[in-house]
Amino acid sequence: MSPTCRLSQDPNIPDCGTNLVGDEHMEIKSVGDLQIAVIPKRFDAYAAQDVEATFKDLVGKGARRVVCDFSQTEYVASAGLRVLLGTAKNLQKLEGLLVLCSLRSYVKEVFDTAGFTQIFKIYASTEEAIESLQQK
Repeated sequence: MSPTCRLSQDPNIPDCGTNLVGDEHMEIKSVGDLQIAVIPKRFDAYAAQDVEATFKDLVGKGARRVVCDFSQTEYVASAGLRVLLGTAKNLQKLEGLLVLCSLRSYVKEVFDTAGFTQIFKIYASTEEAIESLQQK
């Protein structure tokens, strides 16, 4: 994790931590070999730089399957979309996978408009994403 990461003491989620993203914290959870990234409330140009650094750090440390949880996200800018696409391409080169889950309706509209719903596998919930990926 980046130097701004502070590990949480949540006993139910191993390797739970947070990274500073813009003015917020982005929670990272490990479930088996899956990394769950809870995307911040505003995934704008400011936050995108930190999210990208966090993803690069995760992939650099061996993460190959990443779930992006958008349950808290209210706004996604084009810079956020670029980070997702770049991370997905990097993971694909390493035979990895990036999936999305828990998109709010207005965030899903952004993904629809950008054509990202055709590019990414999107799950209704984090639990559904974890269950599906653990079967693979």
